[in-house]
Amino acid sequence: MGYGDALMKIKTNYKWVIKIVLISVIASILFTLLSTEVLGRAGYIIAFAVLAVFIAIGIFVDIIAIAVTVAHEASLHSMAAHKVRGAAESLRLKKNADRVTSFCNDVIGDVTGIISGATAALIAARLMTSLNTESLLLSLLLTGIVTGLSVGGKAVAKAFAFNHSISIVLWVGRLINLFKKTKG
Repeated sequence: MGYGDALMKIKTNYKWVIKIVLISVIASILFTLLSTEVLGRAGYIIAFAVLAVFIAIGIFVDIIAIAVTVAHEASLHSMAAHKVRGAAESLRLKKNADRVTSFCNDVIGDVTGIISGATAALIAARLMTSLNTESLLLSLLLTGIVTGLSVGGKAVAKAFAFNHSISIVLWVGRLINLFKKTKG
């Protein structure tokens, strides 16, 4: 069987695709509403804090996606067998790594990336209004800084995720376990 034949055998779970599209739309709307509401009334310190939060979320979910992808399943099986808290949830994350990475990178990561760009543009527009200027340089500078922080942060995050994948996946599994217990 050649490479083309293997590609033809890949199944697409259309229910998952539809679900992920709907989640993306809802997440985008919610993040946009949140940032617009906060930025509409906020000063520059709060505006930059909101921007930093969106960048941090993008980096954080990238860490989770990479860690789930590279974590060794055998280690998680061993922890689950020894009843380590969160290990069963971590194992479930690993077994669904394709969905976890899609959700983290394609939904949350992409949405926060787009929203952080829009937030940077809003801040730049407000700055230009405050400074009574129409300098494109200000907008370009702010957009460049946001891009650099996002890309640089993700580069550092990837190395961290590769080196600490089991700990990260277990930590996320414990959060899920805690959420399940508090939810009932």
